[in-house]
Amino acid sequence: MAKVSPLVFIPPIAFVAVAGLFFGGMFFGAEDDLPSTLIGREAPALPAEALADLDQLTDADLRAGEITLVNYWASWCPPCRAEHPTLKDLAAQGYRVAGVNFRDDEANALKYLEEEGNPFFKSAFDPRGRTSIDWGVTAPPETFIVDGDGKVLFRFAGPLIGSDYENRFLPALKEATGE
Repeated sequence: MAKVSPLVFIPPIAFVAVAGLFFGGMFFGAEDDLPSTLIGREAPALPAEALADLDQLTDADLRAGEITLVNYWASWCPPCRAEHPTLKDLAAQGYRVAGVNFRDDEANALKYLEEEGNPFFKSAFDPRGRTSIDWGVTAPPETFIVDGDGKVLFRFAGPLIGSDYENRFLPALKEATGE
């Protein structure tokens, strides 16, 4: 019988070890993805521009003594469109939902809000995405829970839909509002 060298087993063992690391990385630590350095800090400045004919969102609005949801969105963004009914529902429940439209065409943004309904009590317009950098926004939609003193309590990257919304965002919102 031929003797098999132990070196033959090294590649399969290495493959299984690397595959195990990748597989484990998919399931462990997922809640720490894209952590925000803003949590517990003052909210960054908002854009100085507004969407035409809509009330301008200002820094003072974030310090008005009430919880505010700041939603970065764009009319060209399919996940933003998917979460739009949720934003309208949150506004109908009495939450202060503020919108920051970014990297968008103003006419398209206004047309979208006219057709689908405007859930935002006030809005800001960031056509070049400059303030999104300060807020740490990587891609729309992203929603921040800001306390009544302007401190960021929570960041949610992605659309406010499905089980992730129900299991992560809603509990954070309830905690922020004391419900």
